[in-house]
Amino acid sequence: MGMRHLGLAGFLFAFWLVLSGHYTPMLVAAGAVSAVLCVLAMIRGRVADAEGFPIELLSGAVTYFPWLLREIAKSAWAVTKIILHPNLPISPTMTVVRASQRTSTGVATYANSITLTPGTITVGVNGSELTVHALVSEGALDLEGGAMDRRVSQFEGRA
Repeated sequence: MGMRHLGLAGFLFAFWLVLSGHYTPMLVAAGAVSAVLCVLAMIRGRVADAEGFPIELLSGAVTYFPWLLREIAKSAWAVTKIILHPNLPISPTMTVVRASQRTSTGVATYANSITLTPGTITVGVNGSELTVHALVSEGALDLEGGAMDRRVSQFEGRA
C-alpha cells in the first residue's frame, strides 16, 4: 500500500465514521477493516489510481471549490434574471473552447465545471477541445476568455 492507498483508506474510514454515528470500539474496528477491504478490492480492480483517487488535487481543492460555488451562484442568479425577464433575452450559442489541463482528470474537471455552472453545458469532448452550449452569447464569451480554464489548471497544479 502506498500513500495514495492509505489516504483512500483514511478517507473511506472517516466517511464511514461520519455516516455510521456509532463509536463503540467493535464498530469502529469493523469500519476500519471495511475501509481497508474496500481499498484492497479497489487495488485488485485497478481503480485506486491517480484518476480514481486524485489525492494530489486536495491542496488545490481548498481554493477551487469555493470559487466554483461562487461562480455557480453568480450564474444561477444571472439565469434566473433571464428566465424571469418578460422578453426572455436568450441568445443560444455553441462554441469550442480549448482545455489547457494536462491530465484527463483536469479536462473532466473543466468540462464538469462548465456543466455545473447554470447557463452553460459541455456537450462534447474531443481530446482537449470542449464543445459548449451557452444560453446567452456572453456565457460563451466568458468561457472563451479562459478564466475558468486557468482556475482549473491552478486546481490541477499548474498555474
